[in-house]
Amino acid sequence: MGKTELLLTIILFNTFFAMFIVAVMIYIRKYKQRKVEYLSEIKLKNEVHQRELLATQLEIQQSTMQQIGRELHDNIGQKLTLVSLYTQQMLYENKVTEVSERIDQVSQIINQSLQDLRALSKTLTDDNINQKEIITLIEEEVDHINALKKCEIHFEHQMDHLELDFVHKNVLLRITQEFIQNSIKHSQCKNIFIKLKTTEENLWELNVKDDGIGFDTSKTLFNGIGLTNMKNRAKIIGADFNLVSDINSGTQLNISFKNQA
Repeated sequence: MGKTELLLTIILFNTFFAMFIVAVMIYIRKYKQRKVEYLSEIKLKNEVHQRELLATQLEIQQSTMQQIGRELHDNIGQKLTLVSLYTQQMLYENKVTEVSERIDQVSQIINQSLQDLRALSKTLTDDNINQKEIITLIEEEVDHINALKKCEIHFEHQMDHLELDFVHKNVLLRITQEFIQNSIKHSQCKNIFIKLKTTEENLWELNVKDDGIGFDTSKTLFNGIGLTNMKNRAKIIGADFNLVSDINSGTQLNISFKNQA
């Protein structure tokens, strides 16, 4: 074999070897890319499944609460009403003053219990969330808390109408309620500020903050039931959830839901 043929053989061998190395590298790169895409797809499916599962749990919870409310009203409520009628009859027939006074006390307790039961039943069965807009629901909650004079709630919104389904309204309302209750119980705040708005990027954005004592998020963030509930509720609808707090600087919560393309 001449030098020319040997040189040509070496060149061809090196060329094929280089092509082989490039092919292997391309294969490995595509394999990694497919693996990343596959893992991303699995992660996305898991997130969708988790949201659907949480939404289903929420619907079951709502249905269960309504069923309990109906049972309280139709069963226990009727029995208490019957007992109330019996005590009224006993009070009418009894002629002993001391006994009448005790019967009257029992009657008052029964009637108060009946009123409390009816109020609870109405709360559980009332389809308030479906019937009202989120702005109205938050305004009612704000008015209720302000009437207690424990903390001043300020609510600001930039729209007159925001069309949301039951799950979105329920999540927004429950998270707002949870934040308010946590602030009143733990933050020693004087004011809570609530802002609900829409942007080009977000279908809605909820911002809630207080002027309380704050807390160390590295030690307590999401360890409490209330904080965990808020985060899990946001997961139901795939909303972005961000809670920050600093000692002596209050706590702020931001939740947003992006416009769907």
